[in-house]
Amino acid sequence: MSNFIVRKAAVLGAGVMGAQIAAHLANAETPVVLFDLAAKDGDPNGIVKKAIDGLKKLEPSPLATADRVLYIDAANYDQHLEQLRGCDLIIEAIAEKMEWKDDLYRKIAPFIAPDAIIASNTSGLSINRLAEALPESLRPRFCGIHFFNPPRYMRLVELIATRDTAPSLLDDLESWLVSRLGKGVVRALDTPNFVANRVGVFSMLAAMHHTQRLGLGFDEVDALTGPLIGRPKSATYRTADVVGLDTMAHVIKTMQDTLPNDPWAAYYAPPVWLTALIGKGALGQKTRCGIFRKDGKAIKVLDLAAQDYRDALPADKAVAPEVFAILKIRNPAEKFAALRACEHPQAQFLWAIFRDVFHYCSFHLADIADNARDVDFAMRWGFGWAQGPFETWQAAGWQAIADAVAEDIAAGRALTAAPLPAWVAGRNGDKPGVHAAEGSYSASANTLRPRSTLPVYQRQLFPERVFGEPALPFTHAGETLFENAGLRLWRLPSVDADIGIVSFRSKMHALGRDVIEGLQQAVGYAEANLKGLVLWHDAPFAVGANLKEVAESVAAGQFDLLETYVAAFQDASMSLKYAKVPVVAAVQGMALGGGCEFLMHCARRVVALESYIGLVEAGVGLIPAGGGSKEFALRAAAAAPKTANADPFDFIAPVFQTIAMAKVSKSGAQARELGFVLDTDTLLFNADELLYVALREARALAEAGYAPKLSPRKVRVAGRPGIATLEMMLANMKEGGMVSAHDYVVAKAAATALCGGDVEGGSLVDEKWLLTVERQQFVALLKNEKTQQRIVHMLETGKPLRN
Repeated sequence: MSNFIVRKAAVLGAGVMGAQIAAHLANAETPVVLFDLAAKDGDPNGIVKKAIDGLKKLEPSPLATADRVLYIDAANYDQHLEQLRGCDLIIEAIAEKMEWKDDLYRKIAPFIAPDAIIASNTSGLSINRLAEALPESLRPRFCGIHFFNPPRYMRLVELIATRDTAPSLLDDLESWLVSRLGKGVVRALDTPNFVANRVGVFSMLAAMHHTQRLGLGFDEVDALTGPLIGRPKSATYRTADVVGLDTMAHVIKTMQDTLPNDPWAAYYAPPVWLTALIGKGALGQKTRCGIFRKDGKAIKVLDLAAQDYRDALPADKAVAPEVFAILKIRNPAEKFAALRACEHPQAQFLWAIFRDVFHYCSFHLADIADNARDVDFAMRWGFGWAQGPFETWQAAGWQAIADAVAEDIAAGRALTAAPLPAWVAGRNGDKPGVHAAEGSYSASANTLRPRSTLPVYQRQLFPERVFGEPALPFTHAGETLFENAGLRLWRLPSVDADIGIVSFRSKMHALGRDVIEGLQQAVGYAEANLKGLVLWHDAPFAVGANLKEVAESVAAGQFDLLETYVAAFQDASMSLKYAKVPVVAAVQGMALGGGCEFLMHCARRVVALESYIGLVEAGVGLIPAGGGSKEFALRAAAAAPKTANADPFDFIAPVFQTIAMAKVSKSGAQARELGFVLDTDTLLFNADELLYVALREARALAEAGYAPKLSPRKVRVAGRPGIATLEMMLANMKEGGMVSAHDYVVAKAAATALCGGDVEGGSLVDEKWLLTVERQQFVALLKNEKTQQRIVHMLETGKPLRN
């Protein structure tokens, strides 16, 4: 990787996208100056300050931690353009009006440092045309940088070069975006709406056309075009509402204005009903009314035939049983053949929208993207599709789908008579399709393009792959050293033969007996044969104890067995903490309950930004008993001597609230604030880099002569006075209706474990004592009927019960 560094950034435009881009830069420890017009009245920075304040209210939050807003400085174009001179990266994100952007570029040009990068976040305007507003000296430092909304969570960034953009600039920027901001980068061509919006908006227009042609309801279509076909829950029409119907119309108009000779140009127009909604101010989610609206708790949907809203059908009732059965067929070739053969309007709709996208993408591949892989990743990362259009086609049988599409074109059933391009038939060789080991097909170059060779991608040991691109999944990669039903211990000799990798195998990586026993065996193996150990697998990290196993033992009255199980869980945690080799947890996604406790006991943690960590046992009427309560009691005792009164209770109180309220961090960064992750741990923005970094962390610790600290003795605890103080807090919460009677019981058990049990305040205990206290409290709660009800309810519904 190059030493490209962004010390300070500027974002021009404090609208929805601009403000959130600024927030994500601040998440990545990059200070930002956020610009907008000077307010006509009051504080000249009023517009920007309002936008910054708005970031605090958005959900899901664009801010990794609440303090990130402190690193976004407000500025306006009238007073503060001098601040641009100190910015290494300037991102323009104002409204999609060419003349406005031209004026702004001319205004800021004199203040841009010679080595700074200026980039436009336009969603579809010509980057070459925008560059014309800049002096020639700045044009090599200009490009398009199109984020997707919301920019913290959507992985895609499209980079678009102009004729003059310096190639080294794109390499540096791509590397920085991938590793520093955690993005998936696609280099798009300078064509209207670039790649993802070009394909995604066309897909929505095709769906709108066929919805009306076949007389389907909007709710019906959303039930068909969501998770059942590997698309997000927002599907088609809810996505339009979320994006904003006016924004959707604007993107469509860009295609209408710039692609008049396109074979699908007749469809580049908003439907009459969409224009009517916009005219009424029903713009979707932002106006609380669009295609859908909420009336109290009821979801209403626009009914075109009735010209009014009606109750929306739930997804499970909107899909015809025969179509649902087809969608459950696992073989893609059989599924598509069945959809095409079925006469039900829903099946015909699904075949039509897939056919049209296959037709469109193949026809335009040479125009809109360098290769088919870029199109597929753009749709995965920008629109949340499980598979892109080309890999979907290839999985269903390249020749069979090509023949079916060609037949529909010839019969006049497709949206245009434009034939499939000649290259489609040319991909019917020994390895039919566009993706292969050698690379992905480029229609413009008539060759297979290999993956990028930028050094940043060497940090991704198991990168995301497209269908047809052969790769050994991590579950079968490397050399297996030990395995059981719950986990596999393995290593990658080509990377580091002395560091073992433990990967859980259970569903959602739940921590059942096989995992607990296997983990202790893996640690033993590592102590005898390896230099270090890494816990790593795909998300989630772990969702906690196997509740099904617990419920079965409770139902059988096997409480002695359950206490033995909890003791084994604690032993597993302690084996991680006191392993004679360093154990590093590589965390992404959910790390809940026991999963959180395991990572807390490791020597180090490497945590992805999008990690959601918490001790959530209270939700099922229990407390952390895998060492989590004990660990917080130890940390409180260690921190207390550094304060004036040396009282561990000061550190217990906030932790108690976290545990009693089952708080889960909304980011890896917030997990630090809650105490699950330490300041010395590493936070990564790109989860694909976790294993690479964790292996090196374990190696570095081993090389530094790692040895675990001895188990603490004479641990000062808060004891009975601490429990009593926490009970007073609980009593007030109970009187205020904030907690139920059983919440009170559970929270008191947590207080008892955190305060070291029923002992005098300031008593000195050891780690074993603390483990015993939390285990006893846990088993006592398991015997409580209300806790048992909570466990059963969670297993049956997936939701917590307040009883």
